[in-house]
Amino acid sequence: MVSINPESKSRAVNREVLSELIKLHGKTSLGGKLPAYDGRKSLYTAGSLPFESEEFSVTLVDPEKKDKEKAEREYKITIRIAGRTDLYHLQQFLKGRQRDMPQETIQVLDVVLRESPSWNYVTVSRSFFSTTFGHRGDIGEGLECWRGYYQSLRPTQMGLSLNIDISATSFFKPVTVVQFVLEFLNLRDASRPLTDRDRVKIKKALRGVRVETNHQEDQIRRYKITGITPVPMSQLIFPVDERGTRMSVVQYFMQRYKYNLQYTSWPCLQSGSDARPVYLPMEACKIVEGQRYSKKLNDKQVTNILRATCQRPQQREQSIREMVLHNKYAEDKFAQEFGINVCSDLVSVPARVLPPPMLRYHDSGKEKTCAPSVGQWNMINKKMINGGIIDNWACVSFSRMRPEEVYRFCCDLIQMCNMTGMSVNPRPLVDNRSASPNHIENALRDVYRRTTEMLGKQGSEKQLQLLIVILPEVSGSYGKIKKVCETDLGIVSQCCLPRHASRPNKQYLENVALKINVKVGGRNTVLERAFVRNGIPFVSEVPTIIFGADVTHPPPGEDSASSIAAVVASMDWPEITKYRGLVSAQPHRQEIIEDLFSVTKDPQRGNVNGGMIRELLIAFRRKTGLRPERILFYRDGVSEGQFSHVLLHEMDAIRKACASLEEGYMPPVTFVVVQKRHHTRLFPEVHGRRDMTDKSGNILPGTVVDLMICHPTEFDFYLCSHAGIQGTSRPTHYHVLYDENHFTADALQSLTNNLCYTYARCTRAVSVVPPAYYAHLAAFRARYYVEGDSSDGGSTPGSSGQAAIAREGPVEVRQLPKIKDNVKDVMFYC
Repeated sequence: MVSINPESKSRAVNREVLSELIKLHGKTSLGGKLPAYDGRKSLYTAGSLPFESEEFSVTLVDPEKKDKEKAEREYKITIRIAGRTDLYHLQQFLKGRQRDMPQETIQVLDVVLRESPSWNYVTVSRSFFSTTFGHRGDIGEGLECWRGYYQSLRPTQMGLSLNIDISATSFFKPVTVVQFVLEFLNLRDASRPLTDRDRVKIKKALRGVRVETNHQEDQIRRYKITGITPVPMSQLIFPVDERGTRMSVVQYFMQRYKYNLQYTSWPCLQSGSDARPVYLPMEACKIVEGQRYSKKLNDKQVTNILRATCQRPQQREQSIREMVLHNKYAEDKFAQEFGINVCSDLVSVPARVLPPPMLRYHDSGKEKTCAPSVGQWNMINKKMINGGIIDNWACVSFSRMRPEEVYRFCCDLIQMCNMTGMSVNPRPLVDNRSASPNHIENALRDVYRRTTEMLGKQGSEKQLQLLIVILPEVSGSYGKIKKVCETDLGIVSQCCLPRHASRPNKQYLENVALKINVKVGGRNTVLERAFVRNGIPFVSEVPTIIFGADVTHPPPGEDSASSIAAVVASMDWPEITKYRGLVSAQPHRQEIIEDLFSVTKDPQRGNVNGGMIRELLIAFRRKTGLRPERILFYRDGVSEGQFSHVLLHEMDAIRKACASLEEGYMPPVTFVVVQKRHHTRLFPEVHGRRDMTDKSGNILPGTVVDLMICHPTEFDFYLCSHAGIQGTSRPTHYHVLYDENHFTADALQSLTNNLCYTYARCTRAVSVVPPAYYAHLAAFRARYYVEGDSSDGGSTPGSSGQAAIAREGPVEVRQLPKIKDNVKDVMFYC
């Protein structure tokens, strides 16, 4: 255990202090040991130190300060023995003789292997980045992309394995703050004042960023930005001495430094506290190199970073091999000190390729089977297994498309819907409406009012079944449209981007038709009955409900926004294609789903049972007339450190939800965690072999690995269910935390792979099992309900912004607006 006084929050400073200590006392007081340090409180040595507790003193010199007295700083370091770990329990665990993973021992070895790169590179979580690893690419708005590598020590069936992957992330460009602001706000004229909106954006982007000043020739000083001044620099006046003499920042810089400030209409950066602020003109500051940009990137930046780092499997494998050689683990003095040897080659693992399922469609009124090829298929001469019926629909356009273009697009789309098996009235209920993007809510309400009146005149109790919305050319309105339609008016909507609607191709129209069909209660395709009966006994033997669950957290920097949980559940059996979705807001960054089961007190009825699991079980029984006798729960978004915590609480909620419906009702549950955010990559043993790869060079869809690189004792596997499109495919890691249904590995792997062919929005196998995918989509949809405007979402929504949370006393989460029942009944989130 290490304590340093004065305490520093900077790992870099702590490392410098320890480095100086090792130089001065390593050979004597530390008994010649070379310790590994985590930069915080923990120090590890191979063997015992010659003391139980000892205090040391070192002095560091700040080269940026000329004044020798101010440049020197003394630190007191106390090192005391906190515990001893040995490798016995780790060896027992790796041999399967001990269930509990000796996390501390693995952490020690992980810190040892991270010690050398921690000195040489910029550390971000478990990854290391440097400009020496390749070209730093400009990704726009004052940011650049740095390359690096991820490294983690993992226990596997082979023993301890070092998981290495190449990675990339965004950094601030080391430019003047003026240049950053111009790029970040996409401004050309620096002489114009910043608007209040611009000032807020800059304050949010630069808070916490370190800058260095360049207005003093004899020294460079560094500051951390805490804010932006509310007034321009020309109006900023502050006291300069104890007599209360006041001076403007512009006058002060000219008088003190002979520095003529140019951008006087812009605000100043502020460092220090509000009580004792330090004002820094933007033009006198440069952003310190090597600072990661941790906030959410916009769509263009994400595209640029992907373009800069996307590599085919053969290239990526080569890059990983080169990175391993570059790291020279055999020469690492810390690894040598602790007796760690790292093999420099990738490991070969056995894999199987699961066969794709047969899919069922209609063709001229007859059922027709379809065999996917390499993870995909088409709908030529095929019709949806259950086409939806739409009598009443309308269209509103917020784009600059001409009315005749909108009319032609609607005709083409409706024709495609009818060709693929739906029954859609060729004429809209009311004429297509064009409206300004500035009056979205009024336009939606107007369409709702007009269609309701029209149906009322016809004496029909039906309502508008579908609203086709052509989005504006400028992004930002998707969230508002979805919120108004789904939580206020009760309209199922399909949004289309104008660039697609103005020139629609057949594939685009077909994909939109697939989405519309499930939004109005239809089903696109199901697994072939014979295949279901023979291939997945788990599903067909007894009524089975399959859940998917996910929690989406707000992006970094949104400290007051709530997290949103979503749970979906299958509503048809045995085909398993329709999923009902529920959403719920919960405290900021809480991973456990709070509203799986709840009990509230009612003055009249006493205790009232509720929660998402209970509501979905009731809905399943209402739809099928059967109660589920088995439960399969796919849980997305849980890290390994949270496994036991999430399992304990969420399994308890599932149990209570079942028991609240019927005394003694305890269907067996299988709880599977779905992990997509990991760094394990699978490459074909021989690149380019047609029997081992798809046309992108990736491993074949259906490839499953459950040996060697998996957990030493638990039930987990890697499944690459999808075909590669670009870059290197990432397999999904499925980890079974609890299994009362006694799955064999083959049965669960086959079921999971087959389900990946039932995703409603495309004619491809997807990379993540659909219930988990749908839960993810539902959670992101709900984020729009609390944020309104966000990014463009013609197909795939993203998220940013805030939800209100009261933080006085216990955290009170602002609840989500309720989704209308007719919307909730269909797969509105698709």
